[in-house]
Amino acid sequence: MRGESVHFLSRESLFKDLCILYFLLARDMIAMAINKRDVFKMPRMAKAEYDRLVEDQYICRIAFKGGLYPHIAPFLYVFDGRYMYFLSSNYGRKVQYFRDNPLVTVEIEHYSPDLTHFSFVSLPGRLVELEDDEKKRAVRERFVGLIKSRSLSPNVMSALGHSPLEPVEALLQGGKNTVWKLTEVRVEEIMGLRGDGWQGQDDKTNQIKTD
Repeated sequence: MRGESVHFLSRESLFKDLCILYFLLARDMIAMAINKRDVFKMPRMAKAEYDRLVEDQYICRIAFKGGLYPHIAPFLYVFDGRYMYFLSSNYGRKVQYFRDNPLVTVEIEHYSPDLTHFSFVSLPGRLVELEDDEKKRAVRERFVGLIKSRSLSPNVMSALGHSPLEPVEALLQGGKNTVWKLTEVRVEEIMGLRGDGWQGQDDKTNQIKTD
């Protein structure tokens, strides 16, 4: 059209624009990579730390494979310095899930009310039912000692298949619950994380037995 001129980008101008575009794209990609690297990861607990955590606590959660969904249940436990033991009341879905697949993950945690301090450990392993009467008696005695030393409410008996009106020594009789033991725990599969460098209450030498 007369009176109008068409402007074409010179090779130099086009090259300059492409360089700027490439620079901006590269900058954004680098920024995204840096952001990913900057995600804070909680420090892992050393073996001595999560051993003390297991020693100091007495309540855990056990995750079973379950059916359509995983099944998680809270448990009281005792620790003899090498193995963890549980008393499972003889009813509920957990009993069938244990029979179907004894591979589980046990989770133990510790935290302050305001979450200033917190730590937790996950222990994958296999549950086995104790059959030896003498060993079962020894574990039951540990549970009686735990409940007494921690001054736990009589209501805890209801989680173990007994009435809260029964004396704690009723646990020694058996029949209403089963003794489980956590085995085949491998160190490389244990995941212990802490939020503040929690070190446990005392310097203990007991260690979780790994296979």
